[in-house]
Amino acid sequence: MKRDTIIYQCQACGYVSPKWLGRCPDCGQWNTLVEEKKEITHSFWRSNNQRSSRTPNPPQPITQIEFLKDKRISTGIKEFDRVLGGGIVKGSLILIGGDPGIGKSTLLLQAMNKITEHGKILYVSGEESPEQVKMRAERLKVSSSDLLLQAETCLENILETADQVRPVVIVIDSIQTMYSEDIPSAPGSVGQVRECSQKLMSFAKTSGSSVFIIGHVTKDGSIAGPRVLEHIVDTVIYFEGEKGHSFRILRAIKNRFGSSNEIGVFEMTDEGLREIENPSELFLSERPEGATGTVVTASIEGTRPILLEFQALVSPATFGVPRRTSIGVDYNRVNLLIAVLEKKAGLHLLGMDVFVNVVGGLKITEPAADLAIVTALSSSLKDQAIDPHTIVFGEIGLSGEIRAVSQAELRLKEAQKIAFRRAIIPKANAERLRGELSMEIIGVKEINEAMEYLF
Repeated sequence: MKRDTIIYQCQACGYVSPKWLGRCPDCGQWNTLVEEKKEITHSFWRSNNQRSSRTPNPPQPITQIEFLKDKRISTGIKEFDRVLGGGIVKGSLILIGGDPGIGKSTLLLQAMNKITEHGKILYVSGEESPEQVKMRAERLKVSSSDLLLQAETCLENILETADQVRPVVIVIDSIQTMYSEDIPSAPGSVGQVRECSQKLMSFAKTSGSSVFIIGHVTKDGSIAGPRVLEHIVDTVIYFEGEKGHSFRILRAIKNRFGSSNEIGVFEMTDEGLREIENPSELFLSERPEGATGTVVTASIEGTRPILLEFQALVSPATFGVPRRTSIGVDYNRVNLLIAVLEKKAGLHLLGMDVFVNVVGGLKITEPAADLAIVTALSSSLKDQAIDPHTIVFGEIGLSGEIRAVSQAELRLKEAQKIAFRRAIIPKANAERLRGELSMEIIGVKEINEAMEYLF
């Protein structure tokens, strides 16, 4: 027995309600519940003699399962291959999200032009006409006859075309414009996004074609649609970048075939995206000399060490309540470190406005940047500049101790390439160094000891 019923589903988290609500009880978002039709099937318990019409897959001993090492296809863009884990794995489903106009379609068009050496590419555009895509392709100098363009939004038609063409890679631009005839709801709804993604995943695994899905992001920066979309795909990549800056950061949030949190750095030019092979030199290229409140630290992004500049500005508060602003680093972490400086280092920041910024638009989440934040704040408050050839990193505890961080030797080798001559690091890391480094290594155990070497 089948019948249709009306439900209200949250477009942000997928919560289902029998009636409309102004605010979703699950995720707390306002005006996200949308009316959808859902087919309900009343099923009954089968008797012992009844079986499913589908043939089940027989279980196999894990010792008898044979597999081939994943063969990857290079995109011709080293930074893109790095984020993917070495290239495109056949039969994988990859989701790329980012703000409108940040360069998602540009990147994929550039990559697909190189991949045509391995076979045909099916580029499906649901938002732009073929003429618009052609204009972008001419600007990017993409001219391959094996790059097939299809303007279509019906998923069944797309899969039928893909079954005939047998492409190496399929690009869906974008998933919010696609719809399946099996679902009565509108394109972009939770049901449509989930159903289309499931069918694309099934086609990718059975045919061996890799599928790229472009997804829009919401105001809070997450992929539009339910979070289940990120669980379905094999790889989730975010395109990050600040408006007004030409630099773009490609970050892997999830990757079943490689390292997660890996990043690739690009620069947007008139001829498309240009990859930056040495991001450390880029982020430090405009560093001011002799300025106070600035220091360099080493961060690990995926498997790559990157040198970054932290800037801090401390000034007397002009209003009753001091302001605390942080860009690129957790706001609560900055407040915690300010309290540690007040209690353990004797610096008076209670009546000061504090501003902290990570130069270059990167977002740092690892605690190894704690010592850099504390150093930049102290430098600005004391109005004393840090030696420009000194690098610092380390995690700071609530009692003022400096704790060890991971991959310290890899960070120091990256700093040595950029001609840094001194490093202030946790003492536990300094005692475990094995390789020979030509720079001065100073191990410290607490904040006051670090301040003595820095000022």
